[in-house]
Amino acid sequence: MSVFSQIKPIVVSTSIALLLGFTSLSASSVQAANEQSIYSRAATAQPIWAEHGMVASQESLATRIGVDILKQGGNAVDAAVAVGFALAVTLPRAGNIGGGGFMLVHLAETNKTIAIDYRETAPSKAHKDIFLDEKGKPNPKLSREHGLAVGVPGTVMGFELALEKYGTMKLSEVIAPAIKLAKEGISVNPDLANSLDGLKRRIYQWPSSAKIFYKKNGDSFAVNDTLVQTDLAHSLSLIATHGSKGFYEGETAEKIVASIKQANGIMTLEDLKNYQVVERKPIRGEYRGYEIVSMPPPSSGGIHIIQMLNMLENYPINELGHNTAQTLHLMVESMKHAYADRSEYLGDPDFNPVPLKALTDQKYADSLVKKIAYNKATPSAEIKPGNIAPYESNQTTHYSVVDKWGNAVSNTYTLNFSYGSGLVADGTGILLNNEMDDFSAKPGTPNAFGLIGGEANSVQGNKRPLSSMSPTIVMKEGKPFLVTGSPGGSRIITTTLQLIMNVIDHKLNVAEATAAPRIHHQWLPDYIGVESSLNKDTISLLEAKGHTIKSSSAMGSTQSIVVTEKGVYGASDPRRAGSETLGY
Repeated sequence: MSVFSQIKPIVVSTSIALLLGFTSLSASSVQAANEQSIYSRAATAQPIWAEHGMVASQESLATRIGVDILKQGGNAVDAAVAVGFALAVTLPRAGNIGGGGFMLVHLAETNKTIAIDYRETAPSKAHKDIFLDEKGKPNPKLSREHGLAVGVPGTVMGFELALEKYGTMKLSEVIAPAIKLAKEGISVNPDLANSLDGLKRRIYQWPSSAKIFYKKNGDSFAVNDTLVQTDLAHSLSLIATHGSKGFYEGETAEKIVASIKQANGIMTLEDLKNYQVVERKPIRGEYRGYEIVSMPPPSSGGIHIIQMLNMLENYPINELGHNTAQTLHLMVESMKHAYADRSEYLGDPDFNPVPLKALTDQKYADSLVKKIAYNKATPSAEIKPGNIAPYESNQTTHYSVVDKWGNAVSNTYTLNFSYGSGLVADGTGILLNNEMDDFSAKPGTPNAFGLIGGEANSVQGNKRPLSSMSPTIVMKEGKPFLVTGSPGGSRIITTTLQLIMNVIDHKLNVAEATAAPRIHHQWLPDYIGVESSLNKDTISLLEAKGHTIKSSSAMGSTQSIVVTEKGVYGASDPRRAGSETLGY
């Protein structure tokens, strides 16, 4: 694919194009015009362009902090860590220092990509039956709004490791903007006001949270009110001064453990002190001449993105057309097989062997393709996890960063549910995650997102829960081409898949690829979730093939960057308010 079929080298706005006389163009003249302008008039959405570096995140203030770091001479890792700490202040429902996630770092000089796993771990006293009631049934309250719901956070140590090994700036330098925002306050935008008001029941039940995120009289914040987070500024200052020890030991650690114990949790000071980040080898695959680099387990994202792409490479997707019923049918059938395998084989690789090579093997994908009917839906009840060699939350947030040297960072992190457990560790300003809900409370039963987990994802002390987070870098000729990822719980994997296919198969520019309607299938329950913008005739054709269709809320919030010889192009997902892509 030629990158310049989607994005061009000189800025020509629509108004300038009209002044130049491009009012009625033949096919040949359209092509000629496209060769002279960055933004094709044929495109239905336009990307942001920058010459040197770019940040795409779900919150504008955090994006601008990242770009400032790049302008100061910081690299992509410096900017990524600064963005991550800033989001803990400006996007409290997902940005965090009380949660965890995954970061992919590509270093241009050594042509090396590193997967940093800073996923939360279960407290050491956690056990398989911890979330079951006296009748042996899962009690969702315990894994979602309770002290037992909190996993040992990994974000602070993950960011510290990334910065010390691959960044160029000091922790105190990249965390300073976040401290300033927390101390001086941020203006409450409509997105923040709506989320706090909508989740008031779950957050307000905790006095330590209520006093921060609501007014003294109990009212919700209104748009343009100022949200000051003094305790969080202090906690961030301790990290700036003492590094990760300022979080995992001492004052902050003691306050975290005290709040969790008060909420009947089992985390100890030793759990915090013993937490470790893990560097892993990224998972890699090939798709139509591009290399797909993504997170390995305990993320399930990379494996199944590659597995689905391996299946779909058997079909002429470009010729079948973008979001046509036939293309979507083949994608859905691939999704069913991948999510069936996910239910059986995926978990923390440090506790259960995960058959990476088998699941991502092209021959295995080809064997699954033989089970796909070209024009007829296969009921999920007839699809079982494949016979291979033995061996997360909607309110996540993703951001992507590239710098002028060709380094790239793709980072996805989360508290799990929006605002996590809703519990702020009193005196710290830190929202605590409810990632323990990502374990299989009872293997074979669905979690909050309808996903069914197996024994490989059962609860165990010090274990990392399975995740759908899928930070991904697509390489072209050995260099980063597309940096992307998304929140969305179980839909993260299929959202990222569609973004990649939109760019590679359908040659959409990154903004068009981002805005296009999305669908999702996860094997069980057996239906296709579709966004409201998907064509109604397409839905009818899918139903004629035997698919059950249900309307869905908007899927994902991709933050993506395409790298070319003529600059970088990015797009923030229009599905979420307040996001911004910006470069310099």
